[in-house]
Amino acid sequence: MLEMKPSCEKCAAPTPKDGAAEICSFECTFCPGCAETMGHICPNCGGALLTRPPRTLDV
Repeated sequence: MLEMKPSCEKCAAPTPKDGAAEICSFECTFCPGCAETMGHICPNCGGALLTRPPRTLDV
């Protein structure tokens, strides 16, 4: 199961579980604006940042 982090790791903007965010395969989490400025490449591992699937149910 993905770890749904509550905020962007670069700017600390909220990334609510039903909101937009981008993640890499290590679950580093960034808001769409920061992901765009980083060219959709994770600064931590160099992997691709992709749209995080929203979670609308509490599991």
